[in-house]
Amino acid sequence: MEFARLADRADAIEAESADLETVALVADLLAEAGEGLPVVARFLQGQVFPAHDSTKLDVGPALVHETIARAAGHNVTADDVEDRLADVGEIGAVAASYEFGGQTGLGAFTRGGDDALTVGEVDEELRALAAAEGTGSEDTKRDALFGLFNRCSPSEAKLLARLVLGEMRIGVGGGTVRDAVAEAFDVPLESVERALQVSNDYGLVAVRARDDGEAGLNAIDLQLGRPVQAMLAQAGTATEALEAFGEVVVETKYDGARVQVHHGDETRVFSRNMEEVTEALPEIVEFVDARLDAPTILDGEVVAVDDAGDPLPFQEVLTRFRRKHDVERMRESVAVELRAFDCLHADGEDLLDASLSERHDRLRDLLDEGVSTLAVADDADAIAAHEERALEAGHEGIMLKNPESAYTPGRRGKNWLKRKPDVETLDCVVVGAEWGEGRRAELFGTFRIAVTDGDGYATVGKVATGVTDDQLAELTERLEPYVRTSSGQDVTFVPEVVFEVGYEEIQSSTTYGSGYALRFPRFVAVREDASPEDADSLNRVRRLADR
Repeated sequence: MEFARLADRADAIEAESADLETVALVADLLAEAGEGLPVVARFLQGQVFPAHDSTKLDVGPALVHETIARAAGHNVTADDVEDRLADVGEIGAVAASYEFGGQTGLGAFTRGGDDALTVGEVDEELRALAAAEGTGSEDTKRDALFGLFNRCSPSEAKLLARLVLGEMRIGVGGGTVRDAVAEAFDVPLESVERALQVSNDYGLVAVRARDDGEAGLNAIDLQLGRPVQAMLAQAGTATEALEAFGEVVVETKYDGARVQVHHGDETRVFSRNMEEVTEALPEIVEFVDARLDAPTILDGEVVAVDDAGDPLPFQEVLTRFRRKHDVERMRESVAVELRAFDCLHADGEDLLDASLSERHDRLRDLLDEGVSTLAVADDADAIAAHEERALEAGHEGIMLKNPESAYTPGRRGKNWLKRKPDVETLDCVVVGAEWGEGRRAELFGTFRIAVTDGDGYATVGKVATGVTDDQLAELTERLEPYVRTSSGQDVTFVPEVVFEVGYEEIQSSTTYGSGYALRFPRFVAVREDASPEDADSLNRVRRLADR
């Protein structure tokens, strides 16, 4: 499929406001995509790689602005592009406003005729760009992007710019593509959803649906080395759990970082957002290798512990997760251990559809230590006693689970409830900031935070408390590469970093786009293990506000 065709159809999809019609348009596009089907299924969502693949383009707004300026001509600068972005507010529209194709130099091409870009070529170029590393890699990325932009029509340039920065803005998310695959290839929606849960690859699922139908989708199983999204919990009370489940499984909620461990010919460890962290956690690999002798996929938490084996705060774990160098030195400084609490696959058998009780029994059979303890309770007093013991041991709290529940990747359902005794928190995406004043003039001082709202983000407030000067310096360094626009004291960010934010209550507000405001918000931590898609939703904010 020609890239121009995809760009034109993306424009039509963006212009459609009705959900059903959008699904129909996407379904028609998938049906005609031909060999480009797996790429189109991902590109529509702003993804170059499958969700299970942690490879990133590692291209920031500044590099895109510079490349657009270079392709637009000698009289255009990156500052001109940024000024235009400040006016129109969206990088796709900025890219579409220039005429490309007349520049020469390394990576330049001539548009027209048989030289039309295909989605396969764009995919290949972007994958090569992502693979560039080391000295000169930024020049390699710049030349590759310049070559692509120089071959683009305005509509293609709009799509390319949005794709590279992961800002599609056409109203197509995973649910839309899921429904469109079912419609385009006349397969059951349930089969598509299950295949996506176990593969995290919309391209693979689309091709299987087209080529092999329902049987092909049902044949997709968990695969060692291909992580799936973690099953998620939502906030709840002991009363809610007892009313819903009858008997409740009570489990310690560890103050650690979620991991998924895949053991086969080799052991690989993945974070909650499916990024590989194997090299940073050698003792976890050693622990698993010494105990498992069959293919296994485990779900659990990595916790930091002191010399006595007692848990340390979550921030200590993060010093290990972000470590790419001096791992052995950090290993001596901060010890970590695995606390496995679920088993997704054991010795050739997928266990997603098995009950929690059965999965935990299999987990106990596999590991002789490092496994969470499950307790069954049928009244609130028993649950409170378990919570008190967990807190006294230095843990974060407890989880309340349905003993009959299946494992549903990526779902934040009512079968797992998390109960925290302290202040309520939300996971919010940082979408903007204001520079500080006085001694903090060179640092971001106030952060604008938002929750997910469909394909976008809705602001719920600003947070400036709970952050030390040292933390502000770290956060400023962390966020500066994601600056999208800057005007006076105010900046906006590409949504990338997630804050855990505590608050006292949620109030109705006309100040913020969500219609709500967090009262007395305070910074708790950066959610290193969460991506923007994992942040809390506006629907959850509404539910919390109505309680």
